[in-house]
Amino acid sequence: MRRSLYYIEAMTMKANIMTNSTAGLSRRSALVLGGAAAVFSLSPLGAVANTGTWQRVDEVLAVLDGADPIAQGMVLDLPLVSENGASVQVNLSVDRPMADGEFVESIHLFAPGNPYPEIATYHFTPLSGRPAVETRIRLNETQTVIALAKLSSGAVLVGEQEVRVTTSGCLTDADTYDTANEFQTRVRAPEVLATGDIGEVLTIINHPQESGLRTDASGDMVPMRLIERFEATLNGEPVFSADLNRSVATNPYIKFHIAPQAGGTLELIWTEDTGESAQASAEISVS
Repeated sequence: MRRSLYYIEAMTMKANIMTNSTAGLSRRSALVLGGAAAVFSLSPLGAVANTGTWQRVDEVLAVLDGADPIAQGMVLDLPLVSENGASVQVNLSVDRPMADGEFVESIHLFAPGNPYPEIATYHFTPLSGRPAVETRIRLNETQTVIALAKLSSGAVLVGEQEVRVTTSGCLTDADTYDTANEFQTRVRAPEVLATGDIGEVLTIINHPQESGLRTDASGDMVPMRLIERFEATLNGEPVFSADLNRSVATNPYIKFHIAPQAGGTLELIWTEDTGESAQASAEISVS
């Protein structure tokens, strides 16, 4: 960005010399420079994002609370086209190491084209090892998905990606839901990690994640039933957690990371909005 501004200024000065101007930059040149500065301003972390879909989403602005987001570092990985909006895989990550001095505290995910734009908020700690999460979401229509990453320093990163949706996913039946095994959970975690290594944890719960937005075969509204909270701890210490909303897909699935300093018991708790919960655990050794 700095190089671009220098280039504009140099070209403007050259034009002034050629026209024997002695009054400095012309009004038109000043407007060019001013316009360039309005698009990007500089921050120690990168360019401040002054344009984007996020500016028009009240839920995003509420999380920002007046902060200027940085348009670098927040990575979204979604399909360019989704034939089934009821289950769209998304990978979120921040290109920044986790450390006690400064780390990613949370990632907030939004789908502005959904009836309720807030999808989920993912919370990290230094034990998370890596500020990244994989999950599946519902998308109502073609739209730009937005993610915000909040750092412990107070900085906020923003990322956006458009997804074209063939079939709306917010009003469809939870046809992949196994009613016979409700609240059944599964977890896959590394049994052994070397000191300093980061491991992946994958977990899923069998649950309809009813949004309260669809009707049944009789035309009656299906009541909302959501897994609204997920927590992972190691020997009682927080590792990772998530607040889940209506746009999380049926059978909520999460992949996160762990960087234990010592071995112990990894405990996972999924909690429904009714207060009912399910638990799973895994033993991890550190060598």
